[in-house]
Amino acid sequence: MELDETDRAILRILQEDARTPFSEVARRIDMSSATVHDRVGRMEDAGVIKGYHAEIDPKAVGYGVSAFVGLRVEQGREEDALDRLRDIDGVREIHLTTGEWDVILRVVAEDTERLRELMFDRIAEMDGFSRSQTMIILGTDYEIDGPPI
Repeated sequence: MELDETDRAILRILQEDARTPFSEVARRIDMSSATVHDRVGRMEDAGVIKGYHAEIDPKAVGYGVSAFVGLRVEQGREEDALDRLRDIDGVREIHLTTGEWDVILRVVAEDTERLRELMFDRIAEMDGFSRSQTMIILGTDYEIDGPPI
């Protein structure tokens, strides 16, 4: 789908706050609510807008520790290994990468003891991984969701 500047303006507003009413989006870009509704529907149908969600602070719901985990995958075991990772509750993101690690995960746990259990009892015990490295996130200085529009 080819996006024009009006589509991009709508996306910027929704990326900032997905709960912004179409009437407010329309007011901010000087367009009718019906036109905004139609454009958003087209972008949803085309897969430009993949969904809407609530951003939840992990600490507020009991997950005090976040970490990145680098994994080396044994050749020929990629799909099986990735399928099993998706089934682990603490795994929030799975990224296939180049460089030292084949896969980088972002995981959350209640505390460091639960992180240790996640790493040693769940992930390290899985067949298909030859090496791992866990990097606890001490703080996040800057984070933005989605691409620049």
